Amino acid sequence: VQLQASGGGLVQAGGSLSLSCAASGRIGSSYAIAWFRQAPGKERVFVAVIRWSTGRTVHADLVKGRFFISKDNAKNTVSLQMNSLKPEDTAVYYCAADRFADGTYYYLPRTYDYWGQGTLVTVSS
Repeated sequence: VQLQASGGGLVQAGGSLSLSCAASGRIGSSYAIAWFRQAPGKERVFVAVIRWSTGRTVHADLVKGRFFISKDNAKNTVSLQMNSLKPEDTAVYYCAADRFADGTYYYLPRTYDYWGQGTLVTVSS
């Protein structure tokens, strides 16, 4: 599976942006697709994850209520709708796929088998 993240850009604080992660290759029912982000000089952190088979989602506390992850099975894509953006949301956003998601350690980068190349989101104050 190859992942392609897109949709990043420059937005003012309070604005919205939608990221997309397109997957080439078959996404099996055991997969989970997640978004992580990495700000300059900081570690990569978990943002949200969605189970491919059930659509069950988990969002990190730091984005809960502002960001929403969703999937489109027909298009093989996972989206991240980001609302009420803050300057501290500025980061490179990565999508990642876990082939055998079991609901544990979804917040750890090392859980994931495939990564997209990242897309930069910059939020100006």
